[in-house]
Amino acid sequence: MLTLLGQRDRSSRFCDGLSRRSLLNIGTLAAMGTAGGWTLPSILRAEEAQGNGKSNKSVIMIYLVGGPPHQDMFDLKPEAPKEIAGPWKPIATNVPGMDICEAFPQLARLADRMTIIRSLVGNQADHDAVQVFNGRDPRKPKPLGGWPQFGSLVSRVLGPITPTAPPFVSLCYPCSHGPYNEPGPGFLGTSHAPFRPMGPTREDMVLNGVTLERLHDRRSLLRSVDQLRRDIDSTMTMQGMDTFTDQAMGLLTSSRLAEALDLSRENPETLARYGTGDPKVFIDDNGAPRVPQSLLVARRLIEAGVRVVTLNYSKWDWHGGSYNTIFNREKEDFPIFDKCVSALIEDLHERGLSDDCAVIVWGEFGRTPKISDIVGRDHWPQVNCALMAGGGMRHGQVIGATDRIAGEAVSRPVTYSEIYATLFHHLGVPVDRTTLSDNSGRPQFLVEDGGKIMPELV
Repeated sequence: MLTLLGQRDRSSRFCDGLSRRSLLNIGTLAAMGTAGGWTLPSILRAEEAQGNGKSNKSVIMIYLVGGPPHQDMFDLKPEAPKEIAGPWKPIATNVPGMDICEAFPQLARLADRMTIIRSLVGNQADHDAVQVFNGRDPRKPKPLGGWPQFGSLVSRVLGPITPTAPPFVSLCYPCSHGPYNEPGPGFLGTSHAPFRPMGPTREDMVLNGVTLERLHDRRSLLRSVDQLRRDIDSTMTMQGMDTFTDQAMGLLTSSRLAEALDLSRENPETLARYGTGDPKVFIDDNGAPRVPQSLLVARRLIEAGVRVVTLNYSKWDWHGGSYNTIFNREKEDFPIFDKCVSALIEDLHERGLSDDCAVIVWGEFGRTPKISDIVGRDHWPQVNCALMAGGGMRHGQVIGATDRIAGEAVSRPVTYSEIYATLFHHLGVPVDRTTLSDNSGRPQFLVEDGGKIMPELV
């Protein structure tokens, strides 16, 4: 159903009125021409007036659910005692002095196209995705309505790149552990929630029994009903109104978004390069499935004009016990991770997208230096790691360092707000002077505590 203001989603009154996510649920179109208030052409016209849609910069955010072990992946300490170092050995990359885990040979040959941050600090200590997706410390006070996540902020500030794609798409699978799920749009309201092409929403993306001929008839009806509005609207010419009507019909009839989600249209060699996993098989009872093809879908969505794509990948909470010993799980997960992340970095580069699309890969905290008696690593908020690629940034480097057991940052501590400030800068948004009003009318900056752009990357 095409949802209009006052029918299903009354909370969208707080922001832009009509939910762009709902506009993509296009089973019924007749109401668009007859309902009062904002029509889709009106929304497109307003976005044009605001200067939205001019930049094609984008971000893919990959959440490693449960907290990946930094000292087994990108910050190995081979000289540490065995109960800290573990069995993995570092290997050289194509960047002198940058070593990573031997289980990542494909990433190692692409190191000049990525940056490893080894000193991410200020992590919260619980299994909670909130800080990953909005950069805010959940222990601190929240504004009325809550903090919006990154994609929602981008949706509000920049809007869509193209009328045929939503600004923000989430490929995150629902997790039974609630805090693993990405937070909502906060005080921005549901009109800036992500479009989720999962489950029944996927079926809503087809024209259910509505032929193109019937759409053209409805277009004629729309033009007739809007004639009076056009006659009295002195701010836009008739030709301009027709332009926005054309864009509205383009959004409703375009197959570009649906095609981006259809991997049967992808080159089989490319699909094999990323690898595939069963989205119905969850690695752990409360995590996310290991679905490497989600990274390929993310790239396809970026090509289709989406600004921000978020996804969750696998389950990284390896405390130990029975088969869940950390090194058993790493032997299973690391090669697949190496394959799909390197495929994404390489694919973006080969398609000429790497300057426009930034990639961030991270989890909610690091892992304890000492391996437990049941062969696991526990929660460790003192320091965390992240991998960044693309975005036209300076790559081929390591930022920050930890002590001899990877337990504390000893140089260049990096905060979440710095990373988010850098991502906003990539999108062309000045975080030092951009604010949005929360539900109490108080202006709020986009990043926490005046976070600055990372000079090492920009």
